[in-house]
Amino acid sequence: MNDDLEQKPSISRSQWRLIFLILAVSAGSVMYRLIVRGRLEQTAVLFVGIPAVLAILLAMVPKAKTVKGGIMKGLTLALLLSGPLLGEGFICILMASPIFYLVGLLVGAVVDWNRERRQTTLSCLLLILLPMSIEGSSPRLSFNREETVQASQVVTASERDVQVALSHSPRTDMPLPIYLRMGFPRPTEAQGDGLEVGAIRTIHFAGGEGHPGNLVLKVSESHPGYVRFDAVSDSSKVAHWLDWKSSEVDWTALDPQHTRVNWTLHFERRLDPAWYFRPWERYATHLAAEYLIRANAIPAPQKQGE
Repeated sequence: MNDDLEQKPSISRSQWRLIFLILAVSAGSVMYRLIVRGRLEQTAVLFVGIPAVLAILLAMVPKAKTVKGGIMKGLTLALLLSGPLLGEGFICILMASPIFYLVGLLVGAVVDWNRERRQTTLSCLLLILLPMSIEGSSPRLSFNREETVQASQVVTASERDVQVALSHSPRTDMPLPIYLRMGFPRPTEAQGDGLEVGAIRTIHFAGGEGHPGNLVLKVSESHPGYVRFDAVSDSSKVAHWLDWKSSEVDWTALDPQHTRVNWTLHFERRLDPAWYFRPWERYATHLAAEYLIRANAIPAPQKQGE
């Protein structure tokens, strides 16, 4: 009986999993705070480094049937908890979650493969993940950030009507594409008109993630069939993801009733890794350019009848 009283209860497998999950999420939270303090929250240090640390810690869960399965479950719970713990908004979590799962699958596959052969894996994982995790942490470790995206559309309007529509204050009452409504700030109000050099446009963004702010543009070049707006400032949350440089619009009459309008956006990508965020940012800005043509280059009577 004394032996039974002296026996200490062993920790169950589920308890070990909970312990390692708490350790992984806590480590991710601390790492996130350090990354933000070092102003690296837009780099691969955040989007690859944190999931790598989480996955490696979750891979150490004792007696897991498969490491990949344990990591996937742990990452899912960590992502669900990341809002209040890491302070990230919904759109950032949504956009970054595929990277978390890709890194988790990579770590799990390597650990499972090496466990079958009873080999060590941490050094191998570090060699793979470390170079991926430092992209963007300095200019020398960054890929080209300059981007240009263009949308083109033939509108049912004369060349003169298109020019008049562009001279008015930008419209913000048309519904955005579905993707641009998924947590991004939305243009809610716009001021300014004219196509003469020096004319100002101010677009107010609100809703979605982040605090409200204004994008201010100025006409820097203008002649028949062409106008360029240069970005003066951007205090909206959009500036966290990309840095607007300029917006060019050119239009050419095809016949008295139809005009081809090209809207070109120049911006600087601010999120890393490039292999993941570059396609998403180009897709979003292409949708924005198409929206700008529909909302601002077509005469108002036609827009109201759509």
